[in-house]
Amino acid sequence: MISRREFCELSIKCLAGLASSRIFINQLKAVDQNYPYIRDARYFKSLDNKNIQCKLCPRNCVVTPIQRGYCGVRENQNGDYKTLIYGRLTAINNDPIEKKPLFHFLPGSTALSVSTSGCNVKCKFCQNWNLAQSKPEDLNFNYLSPEQLVAMAKQYSIPTIAYTYNEPTIFTEYIIDTATIGKDQGIRNVNISNGYIHKTPLRDLCKVLDAIKIDFKAYSEDFYRNIVAGSMIPVLDTMVEIKSQGVWLEMVNLIVPTLNDNPSGLEQMCRWITTNLGTDVPIHFTRFHPQYLLKNLPPTPIKTLNTAYQIAKDAGINYVYIGNVPGHIHEKTVCPTCNSDVIIRNGYHIVKNTLKNGKCPDCSTPIPGIWS
Repeated sequence: MISRREFCELSIKCLAGLASSRIFINQLKAVDQNYPYIRDARYFKSLDNKNIQCKLCPRNCVVTPIQRGYCGVRENQNGDYKTLIYGRLTAINNDPIEKKPLFHFLPGSTALSVSTSGCNVKCKFCQNWNLAQSKPEDLNFNYLSPEQLVAMAKQYSIPTIAYTYNEPTIFTEYIIDTATIGKDQGIRNVNISNGYIHKTPLRDLCKVLDAIKIDFKAYSEDFYRNIVAGSMIPVLDTMVEIKSQGVWLEMVNLIVPTLNDNPSGLEQMCRWITTNLGTDVPIHFTRFHPQYLLKNLPPTPIKTLNTAYQIAKDAGINYVYIGNVPGHIHEKTVCPTCNSDVIIRNGYHIVKNTLKNGKCPDCSTPIPGIWS
């Protein structure tokens, strides 16, 4: 485990770089040489000739011996399927929970945020491409067992562990083991995910997670195919399943100019949300900034974000937010019954929280979420 001093240094550097979303992976050191991060993988089917079909996500990769799946972190070792990133942590930060963003989950608290390497999609706008599009052997890391990670959260009185930055689906084994231990010790656990996962591992995760934030890319199969290298329908199914399992769900939709900012597409998405998830699932429309493979596009105009906000409100969604625009009026949580401001934010900072036992202080309307 890293020392108190090293952890504090990491946290200070992380907080100083929040605006640019930088991850201080260079501060992490490779430690254990006994390869404790190579473990038996779950969720697969053995085929003839020692081939394996991965059943973790909808890619259903058929992996031949000594090869890896699309994510680059699950390997067929002569007929044995292994995960190469169990506890192989490439970033360890203490983030505001609002950074995830989760606005209806322990507001004003922090989350011990960890990542590995790899991803099961390839978003052309990925802000963490240096982690998500890297092989495990390309990155510095710390190995932390589930017990060590939970102990770290408890030592520094951090109430939540967040699996984030790269796609947590691909290190599901580690999450389940860590969250199970954390749950027993009063530590909450959240996934920040693209939602591209099969139902069986998702249900196993839902048994131990307290909240899941889904980055929903666009209500468009073309967008998913051409910009994300994935598919939309499995993500829609994931959100319905999360909701049915009673795990707290929030959504983010990054609006990319000219690619997924068409009002008709936003209207279709919002109608799908209200029909299939209800009106109380928060949605965050966030501002795109040019990066990775989409540096040719401009930042999202504020007017476009405001239009998306109004479309969602007109569709009946109660909790709509605009993100990546610090100080925007729609960062606050508003009571849908009396329009009182119950939580006022400025970026990741809580300016005022007037909730009383999870209810509006003025009209006693329950505001859905996890507040304590």
